[in-house]
Amino acid sequence: METDQPNVTFIGTATTVLRIGGFTLLTDPNFLHRGQRAYLGKGLWSRRSTEPALTIPELPALDAVVLSHLHGDHFDRVARKGLDRELPIITTPAAERKLRKWGFRAAEGLPTWRSREFSRGSSILRLTSLPGQHGPGALDRLLPDVMGTMIDLDRDGTRQFRLYVTGDTLRRPQLAEIPQRFPDIDAMLIHLGGTRIAGILLTMDAKQGADLVELIRPKLTVPIHYDDYPLFRSPLRHFVEEAKRRGLVSGVRTILRGETVPLTG
Repeated sequence: METDQPNVTFIGTATTVLRIGGFTLLTDPNFLHRGQRAYLGKGLWSRRSTEPALTIPELPALDAVVLSHLHGDHFDRVARKGLDRELPIITTPAAERKLRKWGFRAAEGLPTWRSREFSRGSSILRLTSLPGQHGPGALDRLLPDVMGTMIDLDRDGTRQFRLYVTGDTLRRPQLAEIPQRFPDIDAMLIHLGGTRIAGILLTMDAKQGADLVELIRPKLTVPIHYDDYPLFRSPLRHFVEEAKRRGLVSGVRTILRGETVPLTG
């Protein structure tokens, strides 16, 4: 789909292809097939319930990968085997260290609020690492570091578009700094699912997701990461219903696996 309008293709889980101002990004590559198991660390596995909409050979040419954290449902063994080892992977410092051990020499870990820029002609695509917290309280220390990402497109020195990709974060106080530093967010890809292990919430459910929409106030919200694994306990319809109850649903755009939708109104 060739267009100058920013758009997203949903592959499944948190895996998307983003086309923004001539740049193409892949997020959180999860290409396991239905029935295959993803390793979540600490001896935990979960079996995928859905098929990815694309395979790695079917992907367009990529400028970079944006990886929120190193969990098996965000960077799996298929991605480890099939992705180009020279492809830049923008991620957390902890994930960078492991990816480089695996041979991904262009992996780059960004501390919170640090940025990496890609340029093409008069256009600059800036990726900024944002705070995120995967687990509640002390449990977070047992989980991989996670980051959100702000993606800004500048052309001739003027910002053209701003997208927030939340990553697998819970709604936490540190996220309040995001709209203070980055006002006027055009769109948000929000990781939902209400992931629970032993009853403990590890990704935003419908209520936390709606809370974040109210905090960030993007012009458009596209929910992803909600039905691909049995550990996801909060279905998409719960978020849509909660957004409707709060008067937010007009700014929510749902997307099917394999579908491409614009990221502007």
